[in-house]
Amino acid sequence: MSLTNHRAITPRPGDNPGALPRDAVRLSGVSKRYGSGPSAVLALDRVSLTVGPGEFVCLIGASGCGKSTLLSLVAGLDAPSAGEVATGGRRVAMMFQEPGLMPWLTVTGNVELALRARGVPRALRRQRTADLLRMVRLAGFAERRPHELSGGMRQRVALARALAQDADVLLMDEPFGALDAMTRDLLHDELGRICAEQALTVLFVTHNVREAVRLGDRVIVLSSRPGRVIEEYRVPARLAGAITERLREEMGRHGH
Repeated sequence: MSLTNHRAITPRPGDNPGALPRDAVRLSGVSKRYGSGPSAVLALDRVSLTVGPGEFVCLIGASGCGKSTLLSLVAGLDAPSAGEVATGGRRVAMMFQEPGLMPWLTVTGNVELALRARGVPRALRRQRTADLLRMVRLAGFAERRPHELSGGMRQRVALARALAQDADVLLMDEPFGALDAMTRDLLHDELGRICAEQALTVLFVTHNVREAVRLGDRVIVLSSRPGRVIEEYRVPARLAGAITERLREEMGRHGH
């Protein structure tokens, strides 16, 4: 899924007016409320967060704390009830836990869908798709269909399709949550390599502390509903134990 966020952003003093804003993603006092009256649910409460270009930021918190809601707001799939979400015109792509591949299409056909949506000419689509499949190490599986692939391979196809959108910002909503530990570790390595090569900005949602610490430049811990930023950790460091303890403390406070 690819969107471009056109929400206006005010340049900062000293910024070059012709350049993209310094922050790849910026949330300023963002709240999101669903419904109205006594039954309304406050999913996010005054969240402020910035992600720099090329930075990999992981969001972690208990189920229902608003992590996926936050990604939807950044993607432009939903609007905040208060505050501002901005990507300064950068192209945004989103990757979900389920690959969402078209079962009747080959691997090549699934990746080409994103290129076709961008209006890339047919001859260039084939070359670009081949390049992307090499990037995610699926060059030998171009003509396979999704049911012929393992779960990890299907997620590689979904990653190639997201990269085909030529996005500056990649939003990832627990994309490896359903995979076994060994496959997840392999994909962590692949994702790290690709993000470094492509200089991608990533906002990554996970429940897995080890995954967050392994992948992220920063780990943001959200409180139980309503979601608020309660801690921020910079990586690398031996942080898995500290983050796990803080998360357990927050979950215990709400009876999870």
